[in-house]
Amino acid sequence: MGNQSLGETLAGSSVLVAGLRANLDKLKRRGMDEAFVGSIEELNRGITTLNAEQEALKTRLKEKTAQLDEAVVSLKAKTSEARRVIKLELGQISWKEFGINDVR
Repeated sequence: MGNQSLGETLAGSSVLVAGLRANLDKLKRRGMDEAFVGSIEELNRGITTLNAEQEALKTRLKEKTAQLDEAVVSLKAKTSEARRVIKLELGQISWKEFGINDVR
C-alpha cells in the first residue's frame, strides 16, 4: 500500500476483509481470526469517518478564507480612501502622523 490514495487504500482493505472472511478457516492456523479481521474493518470505518470530518473542515476553511479575503479587500479599499483624503487635505508634513511615508 505504498503510494496509494486514501480511497484506494480503503477500497483495498475492504476487499481484503471480504477475502479474509471468505477464507478464514484456511487462515486460522496463521493467526487470522475474526477479531483480527474485525480490527481491520473497524480501522477502515474509523478512517472513513475521520476523512469525512477532515473534508468538512477543509470546506469550512475555504469558506473562512473567502470571508477573510473579502474583509481584507474592504480594509484595503477603506485605508486607500483615507490615505487619498489625507493627502488631499493635509500637508505632507502631517502625513507621518497617519503612517504615510510617501513622497509626492
